[in-house]
This record gives sequence, structure tokens and C-alpha cells, in this order.
Amino acid sequence: MRQQTTLTGHRLRTPRAAAIAGIVFSVLLVIIFGLLRLSVPADPSEQGAWLNRSSHTVALALNLIPIAGIAFLWFVGVLRDRLGALEDRFFATVFFGSALLFLAMLFAAAAVAGAIVLTFASQPNELVSTATFHFARAVAYNLMNVYAIKSACVFMISASTVAIHTGFIPRWIALLGYSLALVLLLASYYTSWAFVVLPIWVFLISMHILIDVMCYSKRAS
Repeated sequence: MRQQTTLTGHRLRTPRAAAIAGIVFSVLLVIIFGLLRLSVPADPSEQGAWLNRSSHTVALALNLIPIAGIAFLWFVGVLRDRLGALEDRFFATVFFGSALLFLAMLFAAAAVAGAIVLTFASQPNELVSTATFHFARAVAYNLMNVYAIKSACVFMISASTVAIHTGFIPRWIALLGYSLALVLLLASYYTSWAFVVLPIWVFLISMHILIDVMCYSKRAS
């Protein structure tokens, strides 16, 4: 009886942890992306006027990125734990690998942008006129808008495929994941706000899991 109670408790805690972590990641990433889009021009060749007016806002957004990244990694880890023996090795590798690549690109872009802000604070009149500033700006732009976005697309496609094969989330959310990944892949060239489809999709998954856990908890009690 005690073993059954322990297993039931684990069954409830594991998806709940994934749901909470996913919601935290989604909310934080939308806030971060909103702060950065409103503060930093999308054009990587811009001359750096945003550093004078928005450096503190950018610094705040950059400091939130590690928290969002940890929440995302927790979300992915708990999802894999929930899948358990149902997890396919091939898709699991792509699913987990693309998640790590997305975080790596996100953190690398944040590190480059943070270096720009810190350097500007110590040399405000010299940085923007140097080739180093434009190089660092282009590196951060490419890391975020090319590599991180492509990794996010692969993550959404592989996660949707795993969901269809295992049924751990409804099929309509998985199919929506394919559609949103395509939107992210194509629309990112035309609008910088396309990136928000990733946190929106993770938020949908998290809310479904949380509602499912609450319903299961009521039935179990």
C-alpha cells in the first residue's frame, strides 16, 4: 500500500513539475523577448544608439535568461522522465539535443550582448565606433536569429513527433507544434516577433499537463 502511494505521488509530482517549469519558461521568455525587441533594433547594422537609452533594460532581460534556461531544461528533463520506456531513442536524441542546442545558442547570444553592454558602460564614447562592436552585434544577431531559431524549430518538430508516437499530449497540440515550427522557420525572416511561438507552444503543453494532473488528483482522492 505504501509503495502504491509513493508511485501515485511520483506520478502526480513529475508532470506537475514539468508544467510549472514550462509555464515559468514561457512567461519569462516572452518578457525577455519583449524587452529586447522593444529596446534593441532588429537591424544588426544599427549604430548603437540603443545603448544610450536602453542598456539597463537590456541588462535586465539578459539577467533573466539563465532563469528561463534552467526552467526550460527542467521542463525537458521532467518530460523525458514522464515518457519513460515510451521514449524512442532516435527522436529522444533529436528532441533532447535540439533543446540543449537551443539553450547553448540562447546563452551564447546573451553572453555576447552582455559583453557589449558591459564594455559600453566602461567606454561609452569609443565602443560604437569600433569594428569590434559591429562584429559582436552581428555575432549576437546570428546566434539568436539563425542558430537559436533553427534549433527551436527542430525541438518543436521532434517534440511533436514524440507526442504523436506516445500520446503524452493531445494530437492537436502536436500538429499545432508542426504548424508553429513552420511559421517560426519562415516568418522569422519577415518579423522579429515570430520567436514568441515557441514559448506559446510550451505554455499550451504546460497548461494541458497541469490541468491533466489536477483532474487526476481529484480522481485519485
